[in-house]
Amino acid sequence: MKKLLAIMGSPRKQGNTHAMVLSVLESAKACGAEGEIILLGDLDIAECNGCLACWKTGYCAKNDDMNKLYDLIAQSDAILFGTPVYWYGPTALIKAFLDRFVYFNCPENRGKVQGKKAALVIPFEEEDPQAADLVIALFEKSFAYLEMNLVGSVIAPGLLYKGEAADKPAVMQRTAELGRKLTAAIGKE
Repeated sequence: MKKLLAIMGSPRKQGNTHAMVLSVLESAKACGAEGEIILLGDLDIAECNGCLACWKTGYCAKNDDMNKLYDLIAQSDAILFGTPVYWYGPTALIKAFLDRFVYFNCPENRGKVQGKKAALVIPFEEEDPQAADLVIALFEKSFAYLEMNLVGSVIAPGLLYKGEAADKPAVMQRTAELGRKLTAAIGKE
């Protein structure tokens, strides 16, 4: 079965990022994937301190919830990353999560993410789509470096109020399409 791991990087449950992530996940499930959502706001994930203990021992020196996620990440066929734009960057929650991918950069662990499919959902308040450019660039460069394949993204400007994405048919249609596209991409392995 195709496995999709959805990472919700907003601290706000039932908000726009949550609605968009759930829409992608539901669409992927309707296409035959199994999926799981991780709410980063419910976890304790510390920043990476660059010690490279994970390279030397195979284990991160931090004793936090990220250590429980490494196997889930490795076992997934695709990862959906969801974050709103906070001051033209991602949330601190998803940045700390992404920083801890240094674990996957060592030769022993690289194959656990290499070739893995990825997708993005990024809602934000500003009307100008370029407000998300730095967030998109961060993920694109990170995925390229780790040799992950970005399948698609949904950028949703103009979302100010909590949960309003769910009431925007165009946004929900694009997230559902991303779920279908991501599931189809997994099937092409």
